[in-house]
This record gives sequence, structure tokens and C-alpha cells, in this order.
Amino acid sequence: MTNILVMRLDNIGDVIMTSPALRAIKENLPDCRLTLMASPGGAQAATLLPWVDEVLPWRVLWQDLGKLDFNPEREWELIRTLQAGKFDAAIIFTSFSQSPHPAAFVCYLAGIPLRMGESKEFGQGVLTLELPAAPDEIHQVERNLRLIEAAGFEVIDRNLCIQIPETAQKEALALLSGNSEYQNSQFPPYLLLNPWTSCQSRNYDSQRFAIAALQLAKATQMPVVVTGVEKDCDKSASLLAMLGDYAINLIGKTTLPQLAALIANAKLVLTNNTSTMHIADATRTPTVVMFAGTELESQWQPRNGYSRLLRRPTHCSPCYAFRCPYNLECLDISPEEVVVTGLELLKFD
Repeated sequence: MTNILVMRLDNIGDVIMTSPALRAIKENLPDCRLTLMASPGGAQAATLLPWVDEVLPWRVLWQDLGKLDFNPEREWELIRTLQAGKFDAAIIFTSFSQSPHPAAFVCYLAGIPLRMGESKEFGQGVLTLELPAAPDEIHQVERNLRLIEAAGFEVIDRNLCIQIPETAQKEALALLSGNSEYQNSQFPPYLLLNPWTSCQSRNYDSQRFAIAALQLAKATQMPVVVTGVEKDCDKSASLLAMLGDYAINLIGKTTLPQLAALIANAKLVLTNNTSTMHIADATRTPTVVMFAGTELESQWQPRNGYSRLLRRPTHCSPCYAFRCPYNLECLDISPEEVVVTGLELLKFD
């Protein structure tokens, strides 16, 4: 195999969790060309994955949430695009709840001869290597590695890993200082707060987050770098007001590589269950994660030993819901508990 397509069609964090598998593929086949097909959002993570030679962003119909119109020509365009790639093999990574068969069928129509995936269903030969499903509780990283190991790849390192471009490191440092002349200096000590996700059911109360971050800032005398996407600006006013002079507002001002650089150099990260958690896992940054009951911890939790997950057990977990129909009881955690956990990770008395 010299020209391999890897498909992971979800979000940034899901793509980052393919990093051990991508690294292993390149270690086993150093001369192969590796193309990553991901959602437009997930494709951003390729800048942190040095084993990827090319990125194919695509919003696929079978994982759409009702935004794509009925357009058969768009699907034929995907098939023609894959045909033009002349791939030797397609490795289809999916979560426990997803089927690889739609992707495998598209690859079959595109003439890709080897098609690998893990499935709970029998696919009638659409997959040439069809691995029986692992238990749902298995971690997503292990699910990915299990598939390539079944295909004969040797895996040496099972940890998450990313590579942050040097330019992103310098740009992140300039963002902190607000002065490009500061680029060659060292990162100052700071805390990083990423208080929102795109999924309402995973969001810890932002005012509680602000209280916890402020107490940590006062205890450590470190500023708080607040990050998020541009649409988070509209809901940030009260949080930033509470943090006052301790806040460094970078909401909507970072690229993904710059955000990764900020996470890698932070003394402590406060976040929900989102891509920030996975980046911090890869960079070994101490992290307090407000982990909602939407998923099982065993499927997604950081594995580097530098993170602590906080959540309350509830009868409805795991719900896998985008919106909580109750009152987010799984995230009913006091700011004081967040502070204590953060100080433990910082090794403060």
C-alpha cells in the first residue's frame, strides 16, 4: 500500500484521537502517501498531524444532521474525487455508534480495492477487512488502533500526539503580549479557560467557571487566558467582567494551531468535554475537565495522567444528547471543587 485514504468524518477532537493510528501507519509504511478525509471542521486538525500528506475536507450525507439538501450529483462528485485519488486502501475510523458501511460503499464505487472498518453489522462484502465490533466502552483511541492492528500494522506508542508548528508558537506568544516584538520571549505563566462547547448539554455553567478561574488566578497570581470561537463572544461579557484585570481575552482570535500552542504552554487548563480536552491530553497539560454525562468516560477521557474529570453521576447517563432536557445535574459542581482540583494539579498547598 503506497497511497492510503484514512476517513474520520467527525469533529476536531475525533480527528486528533486518530493521531496514534496515523503515526503507526507512517512508521510501518514510511514512504506511503496518507490522505485524511474529514469533515470541514475536523480537517482543521490536520495542521497538527505531521503524518498527513493531504487533506480532503468533505461534509458527508450519512453523518449530516439535516442541513444538506437532496443532491445526488454531490454524491457522484465525491465518488469521482475518490476515483481520481487512485487510492490503494481506505481505512474507515468510526465511533461505537457509527457504521462504516456508507463510507465503504462509496469507496467501493470509487474502485478502492482494500476497504477496512469495524462494524456491528454484516456488510455483504462492502468491507474487505470487516473487524467485529469491540465493546462500546472501549476508548476511541484503542478502537482506532485495534482496526489497524487487525490489518497488520505494528503499534509502538498508543498515546495521543500532535506537532505544533513553530510559527503557531510564535503567533500564540504574540497574542498573549499583544506585541509582535515579544515573539522571541518565553511564555509567561498563565491559566487557560475554555468555557464553552458547541453542545449545550456539555457546558458547565459559565459563571461558575468564572468564579473558579478568578479564585485560581488570585491564588496563583496568574492571568487567565480565555479562549473560544467567534460566536462565543456574544455570551462572554459577564464572564470577562467577573475575571476583570486577570482576563486575557482571546475569544475568536486564535487559529487551531495557535490554540494548541496556548494549551501546550499553559500551567493549567479548565475546559469542558471538547477538542480542548484532547489537545491538552496530547500536550500533557494539567487539565480540569467538566465532563458531562453525555458520554461514558471510558470512551473519550484523557489518558495522560495529568487530567482530572469532574461530574456527578445521574440516572440518565450516558444520554448522547445535544441538549439536556433536565437541569444539567451531571455538571452540578461547585466552583470550590474546581479550585481544589486545579490547585492539586498545580501542586499548590
